[in-house]
Amino acid sequence: MNKTYLKLSLDLDFVLIAVTASVKDYVFCHRINNYLSFEFERTDDHEVYHNIDEDPLAFSRYYYYVEQGEIEYYLVNNRNPEGFLIPEMNKVDFFIIIHQYIDDEDLNFILTRLNKLPDIQVAAKINPVKLKSKENLIM
Repeated sequence: MNKTYLKLSLDLDFVLIAVTASVKDYVFCHRINNYLSFEFERTDDHEVYHNIDEDPLAFSRYYYYVEQGEIEYYLVNNRNPEGFLIPEMNKVDFFIIIHQYIDDEDLNFILTRLNKLPDIQVAAKINPVKLKSKENLIM
């Protein structure tokens, strides 16, 4: 009997920024919008199933689209009362996910500006491939 195997691979073609900031998500979003001239807007929560027989965990999500370059930005909360989006990064409060190409100069500008905000302890680029729970970041 012949067996066919299906190998799945995740599309992790995005830039991931991890942010530690001890503020509410809507306050953080407002500060980013003002300081970086972004236009994040609240969208439906990002739902993640940790166990198939349990209800999904919902994490607040904000979205910003830049027509020039067709860049999509997502701001996702890493915490909710029942757990974490990425449990192995439990010190991180938020993730910024950037879909499409962003050059190093623009990325460094964003990181520099984020790290200058008074509420942010640290903002750093993370390699999503190295995360154990990377599938939770698929939007």
